[in-house]
Amino acid sequence: MDSDSQLFNLRTDDETTHPLNAEQLEETSFDTGVSASCLTTAELQQHWRAVKQEIRSVKLLFQIPSTRTIDHITSRYVVYQIIVIRSGSYDLKHVSIERRYSDFLHLHHELLQDFSEELEDVTLPKKRLMGNFSEENITERRVTLCDYLTQLYSRRYIRRSPAFIAFFTHPELKTAYDLLRGGRYSHALEVLQNALVLQEKLCSHDSSLLVPTLCALLVCQRDLEDFHAAFQTGNSALPAVRRYGLYKYRSPLLEAMVDLGYKLEQPVAQLQEELIRVQNSPHGPESSMSLKQIVVQEFT
Repeated sequence: MDSDSQLFNLRTDDETTHPLNAEQLEETSFDTGVSASCLTTAELQQHWRAVKQEIRSVKLLFQIPSTRTIDHITSRYVVYQIIVIRSGSYDLKHVSIERRYSDFLHLHHELLQDFSEELEDVTLPKKRLMGNFSEENITERRVTLCDYLTQLYSRRYIRRSPAFIAFFTHPELKTAYDLLRGGRYSHALEVLQNALVLQEKLCSHDSSLLVPTLCALLVCQRDLEDFHAAFQTGNSALPAVRRYGLYKYRSPLLEAMVDLGYKLEQPVAQLQEELIRVQNSPHGPESSMSLKQIVVQEFT
């Protein structure tokens, strides 16, 4: 295959999957290390259904159902309520965020730096010099901005870009970390949980992107003495930390998990053994900071 064909295949927006052939299926294995060749036909079928479910892309819909006009002494602007909905099933986790037109404009300029070719047919509605606050113009812009987000999401490289994801999560995460550093753990926890819902929808292709938020949630839950929830959150973060080699978080997260396990009288022998291996690595300890010390450094 020539380089032009390879580039075309990489940049195609079609994310349909194809069945594995016999040789590929032979190489497929469970997390437990059991080879597919050792499985019965029924088990292979069950495993293949799980594989297809795991790699099936999450499809999202965007809604901008309402707006608010903010009046300050020196400025007046409109904020747009945005809701991200997972399609294909009933989505119970509806989280809304608010963004100004200037936020959309900033996103567009950032994306143009890396995706000018992909954005040739995508236009951001222009700012009007007059009539910005008329009900008719606000309604029209609400529809066009929703369509703009849909067009961006339809392009795989764009929807997976840091700029696109940050548009939906960065302001809330920054607020949450500021609250956490200020010791306002209950409020920080609420904002982090909402941000995590959006990250789970937007970052299904890379679970490592959820790890910092999960660790921040654990810190809040632990400081609020909700040890059970904190232990569950740690269990959600640990697989991605291991899988993606996030050494910055591994030792501190394991330490936190072992401590929580003792508080909850949970079996932590395996976690403790893993922690000892990490701490005694010939390359030296991966991090000398606690999980809380790492978390409070985010967004500083």
